[in-house]
Amino acid sequence: MTPDGWLWGTVATDVAVASYADGDALTVRQRQRLGRLLASAKARSPFYGRLLEHCDCDHVHLHEIPVVHKTELMHRFDEWVTDPAIRLDELRRFVADRSRIAEPYLGSYLVWESSGSSGEPGIFVQDDLALAVFDALEAVRRPMLRPARRFFDPWGWGEQIAFVGATEGHFASTVSIERLRRLNPALAQRLRCISFMQPVEAIVRAIDAMAPSVIATYPSAAVMLAEERLHGRMRSAPREVWTGGENLCPAKRAYIQSAFHCALADSYGASEFLSLAFECEKGSMHLNSDWAILEAVDEHLRPVPHGETGATALLTNLANHLQPLIRYDLGDRVSLHAHGCACGSRLPVIEVEGRCEDTLRIEGDGAAAVRLLPLALSTAIEDGAGLFDFQLVQQGPRDLLMRTGLQGGEAELALRKAHRALSDFLRAQGVTGVQIECRAGEPGRAGRSGKVPRVVAGP
Repeated sequence: MTPDGWLWGTVATDVAVASYADGDALTVRQRQRLGRLLASAKARSPFYGRLLEHCDCDHVHLHEIPVVHKTELMHRFDEWVTDPAIRLDELRRFVADRSRIAEPYLGSYLVWESSGSSGEPGIFVQDDLALAVFDALEAVRRPMLRPARRFFDPWGWGEQIAFVGATEGHFASTVSIERLRRLNPALAQRLRCISFMQPVEAIVRAIDAMAPSVIATYPSAAVMLAEERLHGRMRSAPREVWTGGENLCPAKRAYIQSAFHCALADSYGASEFLSLAFECEKGSMHLNSDWAILEAVDEHLRPVPHGETGATALLTNLANHLQPLIRYDLGDRVSLHAHGCACGSRLPVIEVEGRCEDTLRIEGDGAAAVRLLPLALSTAIEDGAGLFDFQLVQQGPRDLLMRTGLQGGEAELALRKAHRALSDFLRAQGVTGVQIECRAGEPGRAGRSGKVPRVVAGP
């Protein structure tokens, strides 16, 4: 799947210009793109054709359009997409084959899946325009943490970048990195994926063998690596750390930077829109509002005032006409700010209460406790049992509780599979003899943010 150079150049130029545009110019871009998205969805998607039947796409206000949810869209997938050749049953077989990560689907599209942290896994298909937008946003708006380096190497061709995450599924980050490796073989040795499903020692060995200048990972994994560095068990010292996918609190940021003495930048994205927001040099998170609309709403889906955190956020993806997302319940708690930023950008400032989950410390078979990353635990259960509605709680040094809101025979079967998958994962990490209690019909308990954490550390 070769990228359209003309399309990418056009989009990248527009992204660069819009980065310094005033509020009116951003509003015009957003309004025009919304009108085109609505018209395309109404004409080409049977699902949206019915939803927008009486909608005047050029004059409708966004709040007049009904909210949609992932479960509803996935159940009507074949009517939702605008290319009738795309079929959900075929896509499920496609993403089940890990050898096809980043392979073009139908020769034209890129496919990735979400982890199902909200209880419903999703599959998302990207066309040339969506990919060009994501690429341009990454290239133009990701902050320059070392400006002098970027002056001599503006495209980062000389960087050694290690991504530490879930590398064996069709997840957005893994697919995107593998796509870049395929497009430019010269990057293959400088851009690598390292699985966080391995024991910590194996992750550190892989990083030290590569000696990356940049590590991209989740905050919980970055904290774990920082601990390895501070205790002298990791030689590598990256010059930049990029984080995303979880909440990065000030304490975690300070700990990571104290270990590596390097620049750190956080970002906000989702499977539904890969590059929603980036930090600027002043530390503010700026929404890419020329290509994405976020609405912070309360539990009744009514807008909340600027500066107030909503119960959820509604996403409208202006880049993807193939699989339209219009007022889509993203499930994240965000606040939108009316004030500008000292960096000078007119892109809106947002704050995100991301999922904040715990790294578990389980007594291992040796003297030291074994650290288990929350996303690695979730991935092991999802992949091994197909269970997405669960909460894993540490109750003691070697005691875990796994509960699910599901009930009946299906829940019992899923919990048995999950018990086996989790036991296998723990064994691979060097941990045996852990007691795992399973309970059906018991939903996970929400944390202080109002979201249900999937992994909770013990006392």
